[in-house]
Amino acid sequence: MTLGASNHTDKERQEDDFYATDPIAIDVLCSVEKFEGKIWENSAGSGCLSERLKELGYEVISTDLVDRGYKDCESGVNFLLESTTKAENIVMNPPYKLAQEFIEHSLELVPEGGKVCAFLKVQFLEGKARKQLFEKYPPRTVYVSSSRILCAKNGDFEGMRASGGSAVAYCWFVWVKGFQGVTELKWVN
Repeated sequence: MTLGASNHTDKERQEDDFYATDPIAIDVLCSVEKFEGKIWENSAGSGCLSERLKELGYEVISTDLVDRGYKDCESGVNFLLESTTKAENIVMNPPYKLAQEFIEHSLELVPEGGKVCAFLKVQFLEGKARKQLFEKYPPRTVYVSSSRILCAKNGDFEGMRASGGSAVAYCWFVWVKGFQGVTELKWVN
């Protein structure tokens, strides 16, 4: 009998940790955040987030380590080795196993006042190493989604929906470089 939730699964994780994000996640973010300047989507995958940001009028630069066929993405880019920024803001669904490193590096690259927005599982809030991250770089806001936004393995949204969707809760973590206040927790659709 299972007594608690587990992060373990009998299904294999995608080799490069590619879980495409439903573009509705951008609608949720942009309903509460506005961006000045360019946005860099540093783990663009198949372009789900980048395309929706463009549709909303933002100038977006898209990169990824792996070529997933997105025509507007510069592939072969290892974000963690980048030494200069491509934009004033970074919006991403980073590979979960490297999320902390992506966040820390993003905060090094964006200019003062620039935003770093990461779409992650709510459980990213826990953990001793992440506690140190949050103490050093407190997010300005964490927006918990009251909806079950899908992240589909290999971008297979149809298969995900056909198998019943997801029980995973996600949120947007929003950092503003230089912010040192108390993090606000808010709920969004």
